[in-house]
Amino acid sequence: MFSAALFDLDGTLVDTEPRSQAAWRRLFREHGVDLPEPLLASFSGRPGKTVLAENRHRFPGEPTVDDLFAEAMSYATSVAEPMPGAVDLVRALHELGWPIGVVTSGTRDYANAELTALGVRPLFDTVITAEDVSRGKPDPEGYLLGCTRLAVEPARTVVFEDAPAGIEAAKAAGTFCVAIGADSSAADLVVTDLTEVQPPFSLSQSR
Repeated sequence: MFSAALFDLDGTLVDTEPRSQAAWRRLFREHGVDLPEPLLASFSGRPGKTVLAENRHRFPGEPTVDDLFAEAMSYATSVAEPMPGAVDLVRALHELGWPIGVVTSGTRDYANAELTALGVRPLFDTVITAEDVSRGKPDPEGYLLGCTRLAVEPARTVVFEDAPAGIEAAKAAGTFCVAIGADSSAADLVVTDLTEVQPPFSLSQSR
């Protein structure tokens, strides 16, 4: 039924959410700007520069998006751990001969560094980053581009995502979406973590 897989990066392959949230909190705090929890939660899975462009007016003096982004990245210095089951699943799919890729809202340098730290960068056939698309998640552009690069139809592609914006993007692209740790009615299947996904598999169950 399926013949290719695309993975989100943050929160799906690497446990970066605590690090990212800490960086956002510090950025807003350093500028004396309030950051309500619902607003912080809405950042998950979305391109950082898009988030900052939407919220730049909150910052005194309205610093540039590039300056705010660089400052936020300087606060994200801790080492992220792999998500449970992520590395094993990537290696298993690679050994089965599946074309696999990453679709992330992060930058290319960031994605390559994180995947290299996990020891899996050479296993991916393509890595789609914020520099490769004009519209970030929840727009499906990134996942559609990923399918094109893997030469596989979206309907035959499994996407693994953890954030609402990414799940929305995956479904809009026409893929089968597995949500990790997110009780999402939009996903086709929900799992606690990637240890529950054991290839070869047939993810025909719907939520």
